[in-house]
Amino acid sequence: MKMEDVLIEVLEAIKPSEEERNFLMSLMDELKGVVNETASELGVEVRPYFVGSIAKDTYLAGDHDVDLFLAFPLDVPPERLREDGLKLARAVAEKLGNYEVAYAEHPYVRAVYRGISVDLVPCYDVKSWRDVRTAVDRSILHTEWVNRHVNGRNDEIRVLKRFLKGIGVYGSEVYIRGFSGYLAEILVITFGSFTDVLRRADEMIKYRVIDPENWLKKEPSLASSTVKRELDSDRPLIVIDPVDPRRNVSANLSWEKYGIFYLKSAEFIRHPSMEFFFPGKKKRGDYRTELRRRGTHILTLIFEVPGIVDDLLLPQVEKTAKSLEKALGREGFRVLGRNFGRNFIMLEIDRVEREAISIKEGPEFFSERAPDFYSKNKKVWIMGKRLYSEKAVNSSIVDVVDELLRKNRVSIGRSIREEVRASKILIDYVPRDLEGEAWSFLTRKKWSVKD
Repeated sequence: MKMEDVLIEVLEAIKPSEEERNFLMSLMDELKGVVNETASELGVEVRPYFVGSIAKDTYLAGDHDVDLFLAFPLDVPPERLREDGLKLARAVAEKLGNYEVAYAEHPYVRAVYRGISVDLVPCYDVKSWRDVRTAVDRSILHTEWVNRHVNGRNDEIRVLKRFLKGIGVYGSEVYIRGFSGYLAEILVITFGSFTDVLRRADEMIKYRVIDPENWLKKEPSLASSTVKRELDSDRPLIVIDPVDPRRNVSANLSWEKYGIFYLKSAEFIRHPSMEFFFPGKKKRGDYRTELRRRGTHILTLIFEVPGIVDDLLLPQVEKTAKSLEKALGREGFRVLGRNFGRNFIMLEIDRVEREAISIKEGPEFFSERAPDFYSKNKKVWIMGKRLYSEKAVNSSIVDVVDELLRKNRVSIGRSIREEVRASKILIDYVPRDLEGEAWSFLTRKKWSVKD
């Protein structure tokens, strides 16, 4: 197919219908009315804002999550914002139907109304980046900026979002680390169109810094500090937030996800196809078969999930997985791959048993450290000029992991410390609900760019 024909067909599939638009507009009017009514009943001064893709008209057909922010005056103390914000959000949600309280920097409420998920999020009524007090405050500014600059390119943004979804790199959540919707909007606004963004993939990675609002000239000290910090952190891309020179919009974007975007962009330009946007469902294999083929093993830790949101939970799980990988390397086990999720850590390892003794190289026998080494070790010998010793160690990786956790030799995220220490340690077996995850991990389909 020609590129023009592909893009026309994609847009027909993802652009909301007039009926859909009218439904959402009606829904938003109702929600705004409920908020104003409830705030008046509670005597709370608040201004409702719709943010996110629906408020920017960059949403895809059928993607209807609503973000409704409850903006308090700037002079409200943080403690009162937290208390009154949650109280108001609960009261609104009770009028809407089912809801639950979730926790991020401060509590918010997730309700369901007329079949649509509605997040009720307390925040401050900010007018500029200088007013920002909490992580969510910028969302109001983001929405305003996109609506001022989109200039009719809403459909171009929709196509880019669908492309990113199709190639598996959409979403800035820590378990995805791809492109956020806001980042996709900025890229189209900056470069002009969906295809222009794809054609700039190589240029972006070479120059690394995108500054849509020219903060490097308007706020050189802050913007330069942001660029340096992010370069030092080895981010693949630095997009200085158009509404805040202190922030990199693409801070969560990983090298792996940008790499997939980079390669798939070039491939799409060469060979346009609907497959990039709507990939066929791939068959899942058996992880046990893959283990036999590879001649390796899979070590899995299963643990209880504490009651915190994924944005706080998953970085701690990742930190723990990385530390465990390093600790096992020091113990003589080769880790070939790492994977993690809300309640598990998976490592592909070269073996499950090691030698029952550990050989330790000591100092030269005539050095100052030699007497200390000699006194602390039971079995000592000399080879050349050096002292050596050996000690009995656990040979099974299960025992090794258990010892590493018990003796605090793994750096575990603070909120999951007890849960990880109480993990079930599994070898070459995973629960049924993780079989697909294990296969995807072992085959590297989870990160694949070419089969």
